Amino acid sequence: MMDRISRWLSQGAMFLSAAGLVAMMLIICWQVFARYVLHAAPAWTEQSALYLMLWFIIFAAAAGVRESFHIRLSLLQDTSPPGRRKAMRLFCHGVVGVFAGYMLVAGGQLVAATWQHDIPTLGLPRGSAYLPIPISGAMIVFFCIEHILTEWQGREVEPLWN
Repeated sequence: MMDRISRWLSQGAMFLSAAGLVAMMLIICWQVFARYVLHAAPAWTEQSALYLMLWFIIFAAAAGVRESFHIRLSLLQDTSPPGRRKAMRLFCHGVVGVFAGYMLVAGGQLVAATWQHDIPTLGLPRGSAYLPIPISGAMIVFFCIEHILTEWQGREVEPLWN
């Protein structure tokens, strides 16, 4: 059950990230066209591109934790004996999980503190731009728990592309 939920969350995060990247590219193309061809750049394009970038980068990072394509240094881990290697992986997943828990709590506080402020050119609450921080923090905590449980059982989390 946990595996199905995890795979669904990861797939959704990657889909949202890809859609956000495509939307940001289209917005920037429109901005360049409007500025240099129409000589009238719309005010909303830059802020909306930044807004989308916050969303898709944070969700891609969450999927990266589940799919193990996030940046990490594993030289020490890879050259260690098997017992120590397992302990190091468990420790690393625990550290990432604690950091993600902080993202969840502090990100939620940031969203609450900035919700009353508007993004002038978009008319959206500023807190909505930071909403992916606590959401992806919760997802990463879930993914870390999955990694720890499967590692403890001597298995690995199967990536989506297998």
